[in-house]
Amino acid sequence: MRTLTRGHLKAGLDSVRGTKLRSFWTMLGVIIGVASVITVIGIGEGVKQQVSGQIHHFGKDLITIRPAQLQTGSSKPDSTANLLSSFNISGSLTVNDLATVAHTKNVAASAPLTVVTGSIRGDNGPFNDGFVIGTTSDLSSLLNQSMAFGTFLNAGDVGTNTAVLGPGAAEALFNEDVPLGRSFSFHGQQFIVSGIFNQFSTTPLGQEANFNNAIFIPNDVAETLTNNTATTYEILAKPVNANQEGQVAATIKRLLNQSHGGQSNLSVLQGNQNLAGSNDILDLLTRLIAGVAAISLLVGGIGIMNVMLVSVAERMHEIGIRKAVGATNRQILSQFMIEATVLSLSGGVIGVILALLADVALRLTTSLQPLISWQVIALATGVSLLVGIVFGSFPAFKAARKDPIEALRSE
Repeated sequence: MRTLTRGHLKAGLDSVRGTKLRSFWTMLGVIIGVASVITVIGIGEGVKQQVSGQIHHFGKDLITIRPAQLQTGSSKPDSTANLLSSFNISGSLTVNDLATVAHTKNVAASAPLTVVTGSIRGDNGPFNDGFVIGTTSDLSSLLNQSMAFGTFLNAGDVGTNTAVLGPGAAEALFNEDVPLGRSFSFHGQQFIVSGIFNQFSTTPLGQEANFNNAIFIPNDVAETLTNNTATTYEILAKPVNANQEGQVAATIKRLLNQSHGGQSNLSVLQGNQNLAGSNDILDLLTRLIAGVAAISLLVGGIGIMNVMLVSVAERMHEIGIRKAVGATNRQILSQFMIEATVLSLSGGVIGVILALLADVALRLTTSLQPLISWQVIALATGVSLLVGIVFGSFPAFKAARKDPIEALRSE
């Protein structure tokens, strides 16, 4: 029996090798499907890990207050407003909201993130890829971000044209890493650089802006420049004790509702809720794209079935001879099932290899860090094998049921 099975396997492999070009086109749907599914799921899981790492870097006890209408989007805004490239904003937070959060019991630190639009000009000309954020001295500690050079905003900088730059903004404005004491123009006024942040970790598809291109100025100056019309899109806060995060968040939510007459329309999110929100979006996108990619597996299965039907028709005489010399229906069925399985499994293996190569390419050329697990590889390979078995069954049964006399008469 083992010898017979080995013979069927050899016959299946010989059949695939004998028609290499046709076999490749037959396997293409399976190859694309397996490679796409593994790559898409790997990207989704990798981005989840990156988002989780960024949120944990900020601290699990970080509380985020946003307008409820703030949602991820794909619109691309103009120059200095590109902080909002990941958001659609209708409504904003107010100075009173910031005061409410800051004075909430057991809140250790809080800071607004206020977007100020306008043209930025440094030594290298206009800085169109940057944006200006008004904030307070607590922001650095809230983000757990250290300074590379100089110092962050402090109480003495209130009301002054002082600025702290992300490393990307420093390079773009002055073409140097340490432009301390240098000045740039914003809203027709000169701002002096007092500090440069270390590199911020960025997350593709994350809900936080890329602060590497940000310019931070005192929040009161931001309000003055815009006649108190600047958009505060977020307030960050941390409790005195990390274990009090849930209690403090609930208190903030209650006080904000009270200050807005019972309808604040604001979201108060804890660290794990930020992570859950990002993961929900990524899960939805991953399932959607993986589902589309899985259609390729279905197409590949139909291709295998069609090619096996053609193979049965072409080899009808061979089937007749084998049956005439004693081959059973089960043996004929096994031969063609093995051929279909070899086609689908080979396509699955090639798809896995392509997915791993795509993983390496993405890591080298983009900021994405895909995470491909052996479970996903095993599942995709198993599905490709199942496709071969399911779609190879009909041609195999058709071949096994052929009458030997009728088969020998065919040309």
